[in-house]
Amino acid sequence: MDDAHDLRGMRVAYGLEASPVAGTLTEDDLAATPLAQFRRWLADAVRAELPEPNAMVLGTVSRDGVPSARTVLLKDIDARGLAFYTNLDSRKGRELAETGRASCVFPWIALHRQVVVSGSVIPVPREEAAEYFASRPIGSRWGAWASFQSQVLEGRQSLDDRYAEIAERFPEEVPLPDFWGGWIVVPESMEFWQGRDSRLHDRLRFRRVDPDAAMDDADGWLVERLSP
Repeated sequence: MDDAHDLRGMRVAYGLEASPVAGTLTEDDLAATPLAQFRRWLADAVRAELPEPNAMVLGTVSRDGVPSARTVLLKDIDARGLAFYTNLDSRKGRELAETGRASCVFPWIALHRQVVVSGSVIPVPREEAAEYFASRPIGSRWGAWASFQSQVLEGRQSLDDRYAEIAERFPEEVPLPDFWGGWIVVPESMEFWQGRDSRLHDRLRFRRVDPDAAMDDADGWLVERLSP
């Protein structure tokens, strides 16, 4: 037990009066496609000025079944799925390549909402990754080259020294590293969760019933209400 904090007593009241946005989620409220519904809720999160509304908790699993999770930033969403970028040799990069599976959660807690996505992953085409990489601040591009992500460091100084070397090596044009790119999470299910009174939350899930259906194809998805 944590005697310093009343963890058992920590709770937030959800419901119509407590919610800064619409406090219910009915089948009639839902957009026709998961893509349209996600964009609608993301727009609400942006308008509410949540910190980093595109942040998502990405879950992966190793070939041996060991799970891991971390927060990354959503950088694109279209009919294919949800795209983010990373070092391809990082732990998440290796696990995505090995298993081809991922889950992600958008924890919009201030809005009493979350979105839970589960599905397969595919690589972002290299030309798209190069276009995005070129749009990043130059310091971030140097950082992508400098970091051997997820590997053990001798100390902070070794990272700073490598960053300085990369900045000197590429003072203006920074090429896309071979070990850096993007992944697209291709949803097989996408659950929209809205907090309600007495923990009787609304949970509506889009489940893909046509394996070839895109995220903007209404006919390829079944909407199901889940018990809270």
